[in-house]
Amino acid sequence: MPFGFWNKKRDESLGTDDEELVGFLETGVEVEGKLNIISSQSLYRINSHFKGEILCEGHLVVVEQGDVEAEVHTRHVTVYGKVKGTVHASERIDIKEHGIVLGDIYAPCLVVDPGGYFDGQCHMPAPEPATALAAGSVPPTPK
Repeated sequence: MPFGFWNKKRDESLGTDDEELVGFLETGVEVEGKLNIISSQSLYRINSHFKGEILCEGHLVVVEQGDVEAEVHTRHVTVYGKVKGTVHASERIDIKEHGIVLGDIYAPCLVVDPGGYFDGQCHMPAPEPATALAAGSVPPTPK
Protein backbone atom coordinates (compact mmCIF):
# COMPACT_ATOMS: atom_id res chain seq x y z
CA MET A 1 0.00 0.00 0.00
CA PRO A 2 1.79 3.19 -1.18
CA PHE A 3 -0.51 5.69 0.56
CA GLY A 4 -2.20 5.43 3.91
CA PHE A 5 -3.46 6.83 7.15
CA TRP A 6 -3.86 4.86 10.33
CA ASN A 7 -3.38 5.04 14.05
CA LYS A 8 -0.64 2.58 15.05
CA LYS A 9 2.55 2.72 17.11
CA ARG A 10 5.46 3.43 14.82
CA ASP A 11 8.98 2.19 14.32
CA GLU A 12 11.03 3.36 17.32
CA SER A 13 13.94 4.36 15.06
CA LEU A 14 11.90 7.20 13.54
CA GLY A 15 10.66 9.13 16.55
CA THR A 16 9.81 9.04 20.23
CA ASP A 17 7.65 6.51 22.04
CA ASP A 18 4.94 9.15 22.40
CA GLU A 19 4.52 9.52 18.63
CA GLU A 20 2.13 7.44 16.58
CA LEU A 21 2.57 6.87 12.86
CA VAL A 22 -0.64 8.30 11.42
CA GLY A 23 0.16 8.19 7.72
CA PHE A 24 2.68 7.71 4.98
CA LEU A 25 3.44 8.23 1.29
CA GLU A 26 5.51 5.38 -0.15
CA THR A 27 7.41 4.98 -3.42
CA GLY A 28 5.27 4.93 -6.53
CA VAL A 29 3.10 7.84 -5.35
CA GLU A 30 3.43 11.47 -6.46
CA VAL A 31 1.32 14.05 -4.66
CA GLU A 32 0.84 17.74 -5.37
CA GLY A 33 -1.17 19.96 -3.04
CA LYS A 34 -1.55 20.69 0.65
CA LEU A 35 -0.99 18.09 3.37
CA ASN A 36 -2.35 18.95 6.84
CA ILE A 37 -1.57 16.65 9.80
CA ILE A 38 -3.25 18.02 12.93
CA SER A 39 -2.12 15.76 15.80
CA SER A 40 0.83 17.12 17.78
CA GLN A 41 1.93 13.59 18.81
CA SER A 42 1.77 12.24 15.27
CA LEU A 43 4.49 10.98 13.00
CA TYR A 44 4.03 11.20 9.22
CA ARG A 45 6.48 9.52 6.83
CA ILE A 46 7.18 10.55 3.22
CA ASN A 47 9.10 8.14 0.99
CA SER A 48 7.95 9.50 -2.39
CA HIS A 49 7.58 12.80 -4.28
CA PHE A 50 5.50 15.54 -2.69
CA LYS A 51 5.10 19.07 -4.06
CA GLY A 52 3.14 21.85 -2.39
CA GLU A 53 2.64 22.76 1.26
CA ILE A 54 2.92 20.65 4.41
CA LEU A 55 1.42 21.66 7.75
CA CYS A 56 2.30 19.05 10.37
CA GLU A 57 1.76 19.68 14.07
CA GLY A 58 3.84 16.58 14.89
CA HIS A 59 6.99 14.93 13.53
CA LEU A 60 7.56 14.75 9.78
CA VAL A 61 10.09 12.19 8.51
CA VAL A 62 11.35 12.38 4.92
CA VAL A 63 12.92 8.97 4.38
CA GLU A 64 15.56 7.87 1.85
CA GLN A 65 13.40 7.94 -1.30
CA GLY A 66 11.53 11.04 -0.11
CA ASP A 67 11.69 14.07 -2.40
CA VAL A 68 9.78 17.05 -1.01
CA GLU A 69 9.41 20.40 -2.79
CA ALA A 70 7.35 22.40 -0.35
CA GLU A 71 6.83 25.11 2.19
CA VAL A 72 6.96 23.05 5.39
CA HIS A 73 5.60 24.02 8.82
CA THR A 74 6.09 21.38 11.50
CA ARG A 75 7.13 20.76 15.08
CA HIS A 76 10.05 18.48 14.19
CA VAL A 77 11.39 17.27 10.85
CA THR A 78 13.94 14.52 10.23
CA VAL A 79 15.44 14.33 6.73
CA TYR A 80 16.99 11.16 5.33
CA GLY A 81 15.94 12.07 1.76
CA LYS A 82 15.66 15.50 0.10
CA VAL A 83 13.72 18.64 0.98
CA LYS A 84 13.71 21.70 -1.28
CA GLY A 85 11.93 24.80 0.01
CA THR A 86 11.46 26.78 3.18
CA VAL A 87 11.22 24.74 6.38
CA HIS A 88 9.77 26.09 9.65
CA ALA A 89 10.18 23.80 12.68
CA SER A 90 9.02 24.91 16.11
CA GLU A 91 11.37 22.44 17.89
CA ARG A 92 14.12 21.06 15.65
CA ILE A 93 15.41 19.98 12.26
CA ASP A 94 17.57 16.86 11.92
CA ILE A 95 19.46 16.24 8.67
CA LYS A 96 20.73 12.67 8.70
CA GLU A 97 23.57 11.07 6.71
CA HIS A 98 22.71 11.43 2.97
CA GLY A 99 19.86 13.81 3.87
CA ILE A 100 19.68 17.03 1.81
CA VAL A 101 17.94 20.31 2.61
CA LEU A 102 18.02 23.07 -0.02
CA GLY A 103 16.39 26.28 1.15
CA ASP A 104 15.96 28.46 4.18
CA ILE A 105 15.17 26.99 7.56
CA TYR A 106 13.66 28.51 10.69
CA ALA A 107 14.18 26.50 13.87
CA PRO A 108 15.57 26.83 17.39
CA CYS A 109 17.68 23.68 16.89
CA LEU A 110 19.46 22.33 13.79
CA VAL A 111 21.42 19.07 13.79
CA VAL A 112 23.35 18.03 10.66
CA ASP A 113 24.89 14.56 10.92
CA PRO A 114 28.17 13.80 9.12
CA GLY A 115 27.26 13.18 5.47
CA GLY A 116 24.16 15.37 5.70
CA TYR A 117 23.94 18.45 3.46
CA PHE A 118 22.34 21.87 3.97
CA ASP A 119 22.43 24.75 1.47
CA GLY A 120 20.49 27.84 2.47
CA GLN A 121 20.10 30.26 5.33
CA CYS A 122 19.42 29.16 8.89
CA HIS A 123 17.32 31.47 11.06
CA MET A 124 17.26 30.78 14.79
CA PRO A 125 15.46 32.74 17.50
CA ALA A 126 17.69 34.74 19.83
CA PRO A 127 18.60 32.74 22.93
CA GLU A 128 16.88 33.68 26.16
CA PRO A 129 19.24 35.64 28.43
CA ALA A 130 20.25 33.90 31.63
CA THR A 131 17.93 35.24 34.33
CA ALA A 132 20.22 34.63 37.27
CA LEU A 133 23.22 32.55 38.19
CA ALA A 134 22.55 29.53 40.33
CA ALA A 135 23.07 30.23 44.02
CA GLY A 136 26.72 29.93 44.91
CA SER A 137 27.96 29.57 41.34
CA VAL A 138 30.77 31.64 39.95
CA PRO A 139 30.44 33.16 36.48
CA PRO A 140 32.96 31.84 33.95
CA THR A 141 36.02 34.00 33.34
CA PRO A 142 36.68 35.06 29.75
CA LYS A 143 39.76 33.58 28.12
